[in-house]
Amino acid sequence: MKDTAILLPLAVGAAANLVTIFIHTLFVGATVWFIRRVKRLGRQGVGFWNDVGIVNVVIFLALLAHLLEICAWAALFVLCGEFSRFSNALDHSAVNYATLGYGNVIMSSSWRFLGPLEAANGMLLFGVTTALVFAVVQGLVQARFADLRA
Repeated sequence: MKDTAILLPLAVGAAANLVTIFIHTLFVGATVWFIRRVKRLGRQGVGFWNDVGIVNVVIFLALLAHLLEICAWAALFVLCGEFSRFSNALDHSAVNYATLGYGNVIMSSSWRFLGPLEAANGMLLFGVTTALVFAVVQGLVQARFADLRA
């Protein structure tokens, strides 16, 4: 592959990363809004099952964000002509995004570089999700147990 041939997939992958980061930023904003509302209503740390419900909402929002991001990559793969069916592109995208690396489908050499770009994107956004869920759980624990407050 020529050096210039990598520039198009790199530019397309960078644009896809920006789109998915934007989607994830919306998720983070929605989560912050939700947690602020829960806190304002005095529901933070009031009981085990209430806290379980709060964490479930946050994790559901995260899952929704990740699924939308996987769909965005899959749509890109279809637009690039790598897949004729969205379902196949979605399967390939999910494998890349989650860094499973099955290798059951390999894209053409022209667009193959999108795979590692999506994997890096997925790892970074899973990291953001992990940090956010941890912060939510930590806030719930500190709200419920006075002896664990900083």
